[in-house]
Amino acid sequence: MGQCPGAPLERGRQARHDEDVPGAPNDIHPHAAAEAIASALAEAGRGLVDRQALVELVALAAVAGEHLLVVGPPGTAKSEAVRRVGRVLGGRYFEYLLGRFTEPSEIFGPIDLRRLREGVVQTETAGMLPEAELAFLDEVFLGSTAILNTLLGILNERRFRRGHTSMPCPLRVCVGATNRLPDDDALNAFADRFVLRYFAEPVADPQLEALLEGGWSLAPIERAPVGLDALDALGERARAADLTAVRPTLSQALRTLRREGIELSDRRAVKTQRLIAAAALLAGRDAPTEADLWPLIHVVADQAGQRLARDALRDLLAAADNPALAHAAEEASAGPAARARRLIEAAETLLDAAPTTDAPRASWLLKLEGIVREIDAGFAPDDRSPALSAIRTRLVAEVAPSAPTPPEAP
Repeated sequence: MGQCPGAPLERGRQARHDEDVPGAPNDIHPHAAAEAIASALAEAGRGLVDRQALVELVALAAVAGEHLLVVGPPGTAKSEAVRRVGRVLGGRYFEYLLGRFTEPSEIFGPIDLRRLREGVVQTETAGMLPEAELAFLDEVFLGSTAILNTLLGILNERRFRRGHTSMPCPLRVCVGATNRLPDDDALNAFADRFVLRYFAEPVADPQLEALLEGGWSLAPIERAPVGLDALDALGERARAADLTAVRPTLSQALRTLRREGIELSDRRAVKTQRLIAAAALLAGRDAPTEADLWPLIHVVADQAGQRLARDALRDLLAAADNPALAHAAEEASAGPAARARRLIEAAETLLDAAPTTDAPRASWLLKLEGIVREIDAGFAPDDRSPALSAIRTRLVAEVAPSAPTPPEAP
């Protein structure tokens, strides 16, 4: 899953990921931008077992102009996933591990001593968070009150204020990470600024082989970043999206969650619309449909609430579908359309990489069998789309070429 990452980025400094990217035109077409980002995310998620959804949610948050909080124990590849997204998207990247004794200067930059002698408190922000375009703050709730208060201005208003320094920030997305949600009400108010939530669990037993293989062979990303022009083109279109068609359904979904005791702040409810608009554009749709309402699940603030929301909105979420964010849509909805798309893509990837020697082929065939079993367990024959039925036939032909096609699961 990437628990064995390559050389980490220097803590507390920015890394430029766009040095070799030609300047893209500002009028890049949204569909072309969505395709470029989808390809980049597929590259970033390769080898990260069970973390592709996290990779996709970072990009969704960036397009929507919102922030993401990742909750999970240490060693679950949170930082590696965010780094890889930063590498494929491009831009100035800042990362820091906060602690109880972290000084504001470590995050925002030191005070300019020459100006201080003149009685002016000015911060030197070069290479620090105020100038970053993508940021990752690990153990974000361990920051001091001074750090968190300054962060609020950056997260909410995209403006850095400290002493006599007041400047706009180019930040597209900040990803915060924590081992657990805070109990302090004051910290919960700060956490509410992270509209999206992702809960990372250790990789499940059936995926341990894939974890070991992926962690051992996880390679650094070599491709050139897509550049932030693509991100900004989608973000601009998302802010102008027409949600008239889905707003009544979204309102009803929010009422359903309230009846189940799941409360979203007014801020989170309103900002959900940005995520829905961004999801639609990444899926290649100019206007959101019911297939794009699945980000609502990731807006629910706690893990138990997300599980309850999935059950309460099961019928609505069955329509969820997003080719660019397939893993995030499936994790949010557990819907058949998203699951079928993911299985088809996984099968096609395996079939395109058929080995020629016996030892790798044996392992490859076991993976094909696993997909067949998942298709049979999750879809009755009459519920399978033509594409899913066709890919199952191809898989069976590889697994047992001389045997008749096994009977369909009832």
